[in-house]
Amino acid sequence: MDVTAGEIAGLIAAGAFLMLVLVLAVPILKLRHTVDAATQAINDLNDRTGPLLGNVTETVGNVNTTLGQVQVSLDGVNVQLAKVDTMTDHAQNVTASVANLATVVSAAAANPLIKVASFGYGVRKAAAARRHAEDEREVRASLKQRRKAARAAR
Repeated sequence: MDVTAGEIAGLIAAGAFLMLVLVLAVPILKLRHTVDAATQAINDLNDRTGPLLGNVTETVGNVNTTLGQVQVSLDGVNVQLAKVDTMTDHAQNVTASVANLATVVSAAAANPLIKVASFGYGVRKAAAARRHAEDEREVRASLKQRRKAARAAR
């Protein structure tokens, strides 16, 4: 049995290929486990996402219902505010009328009252001036008598 150089080269190439396959088999097996774990995680995620999305849909429906009720309530509040605006306008008109009436009554009553107050003030001032003048006369008379007495005593 004669083995040629080509056959030896073929055997070496086959051995190298076998070594390559054995070396690559280990990472491929580990990669298979990783892919299986990822597939399981995706399946678990899908199982949990379905009910969660159902709950989200129900919650969004409840929020839309609540927003509709809020809109109805706001419409009622707006109607009541319109009524309050009308009442405020009427109250403002009444207040303006009362202010005008008060101005007229004040002007009518104030003119005679001012005259009476001025007269009373003038009487008080005159009485005070008269009292002051009498006190001054008494003091002057007293001073004159003292001077006369002092001259007479000299």
